[in-house]
Amino acid sequence: MTVAVLAAPLVIFAAAAHADRSGSLFPGLAKQAAGLDRLHSLVIAVDGEPVFAQAFRGPGIDEAANIKSLSKTVLSALVGMGIDRGVIASVDQPITDILDVPEDASARISEITISHLLSMQAGLQRTSGRYYGEWVNSDNWVDYALSRPFVAEPGAEMLYSTGSYHLLSAALTEATGRSTLAIARDWLGEPLGIEIRPWLRDPQGIYFGGNDMRLSPMALLKIGELYRNDGVHAGEQLLSPEWIDTSWTQRGMSRYTDDRYGYGWFVTDLAGHRAYYGRGYGGQMLYVVPDLEMTVVMTSDPQPPASPYFMQKQNALLEDFVIPAFPLAPASSPQSSQVQR
Repeated sequence: MTVAVLAAPLVIFAAAAHADRSGSLFPGLAKQAAGLDRLHSLVIAVDGEPVFAQAFRGPGIDEAANIKSLSKTVLSALVGMGIDRGVIASVDQPITDILDVPEDASARISEITISHLLSMQAGLQRTSGRYYGEWVNSDNWVDYALSRPFVAEPGAEMLYSTGSYHLLSAALTEATGRSTLAIARDWLGEPLGIEIRPWLRDPQGIYFGGNDMRLSPMALLKIGELYRNDGVHAGEQLLSPEWIDTSWTQRGMSRYTDDRYGYGWFVTDLAGHRAYYGRGYGGQMLYVVPDLEMTVVMTSDPQPPASPYFMQKQNALLEDFVIPAFPLAPASSPQSSQVQR
């Protein structure tokens, strides 16, 4: 095991004598986390400073991992940045203003707005779950998603559908004339100092919207901190605070967890504290708990099968081991972490 003191954005190696802070701050956490056999890494930051960072297995904390549907949270940020830049008019802009509509699409497709796609309330038949395979095996993912039949009213029930976020990726590509990868690197990666690698593209070359992005736990931590700090990083306003507020405002509700959903973020309560989180298949998690000045990242095995109850175990790590320690964890205290490669 390698022991390190973390000082964002650098990892500074130090003597083992300086590494006992996280153990006293979160007693039993490392052992409990290591016992979750899917869990790869856990990073906890208090007031922007990492106080615990450990990779138990899999990629290290500064190595890229497949974040699965946590990509939706990242893409939501890019849409907000696009609106801030005037690339997209507003969340009320119809998707048909940007994308061409296939001939077999419903005439009602013009009712679907950017907001409906972000909140997954488009009303179209889902492209996730049992519909996912047929969708990603089609020869045109955008046309396929747009031509699904309506099964609900736009703006009504939340129907979890990765196709909605792929349409947003296509819209960003069309509106800017640039790939989603280029946009992500320019608007998010370079300002935050994080690496954004290429990921899967559809048959037309559009980067997969809402799945399979590859980011390190430390990169995800910076994205969470950007939201916690009202869109400011290193004194620069990268994302408007209004976008963060609207992203964290409930519009729908997950039929699987009963958690509320905004724009790419779920809303819940953990140990009596309001928490916002993005999630991906298998246990890829990004939590922001504003009143505790806390940001938490967890990466896990992205391969199936994954238990639907694994996220409950991840939430329990926070509720049973992390949050109870907070009264003993002043933000100005020394920061140190244990990093296991």
